[in-house]
Amino acid sequence: MIPSFSRIIDLEQPRFPGMPIHPAHKPGYFYALHRRHSDPTGSPRSSAAGMLTMMEHTGTHIDALSHQAAHGCLHGGVPAHSVESPQGFSSHGVETIPPLVRRAVFADLSPLPPRHQFTASDLEAALGPVRPNPGDVLLVRTGFDRLWHDEAAYLDAAGAHKSATLWAADHHVSAVGADNMAWDLPGVTDPDSGVTLFAHFFLLPQKGIYIIENLNLAELAAAHVRECLFVCLPLKLNGATGSPVRPIALL
Repeated sequence: MIPSFSRIIDLEQPRFPGMPIHPAHKPGYFYALHRRHSDPTGSPRSSAAGMLTMMEHTGTHIDALSHQAAHGCLHGGVPAHSVESPQGFSSHGVETIPPLVRRAVFADLSPLPPRHQFTASDLEAALGPVRPNPGDVLLVRTGFDRLWHDEAAYLDAAGAHKSATLWAADHHVSAVGADNMAWDLPGVTDPDSGVTLFAHFFLLPQKGIYIIENLNLAELAAAHVRECLFVCLPLKLNGATGSPVRPIALL
């Protein structure tokens, strides 16, 4: 039997020129209508079609394991230089991410102040007795999803402290996701490794855990749930380092 669900919640942010984009991924997003219904055709039928230009890491998206390297290696110790080319990656491209149809646990930490770092203790307190099982997805709301139309404010969103990232890895989740630009708090340097964006350095190349960014978790928070069925389908963009996604939560 096909299971029934009482509610489907869309977790994608809308895409438009001027939406928040990390400085490393500018200019980011451009859409232009190329064929128009107003173009002369000599036929009673007309058609319209547009051209989309965007960086992989804009809007709601998932990071492939090829997106980050640690000490020159991708996940599994694959030397990054040996699998990269102008056409992308022959290993760990985004097309290798399977459809994610997993249980998700949801920690609603909103509202957090700008540039606050949420910790493992924060996650445990928000989740109560609920914990992720191996293979689950961990979703965290900071409350900055409500500022998606204000790039400057959104880019000052709260992000994960190192302890939160280690906590997720210790629970062997398959992916983490948040309503911010990077899961991490950009600009913070980890004193042990010397890197910024510690989760990107640790989760992707060292643990094989995907990162989903720029989620809209407001409606999920309003439903007052701590777990749901999470569905996220990356596009099969061969060799790409990320993919736009439209995740949903099924209650």
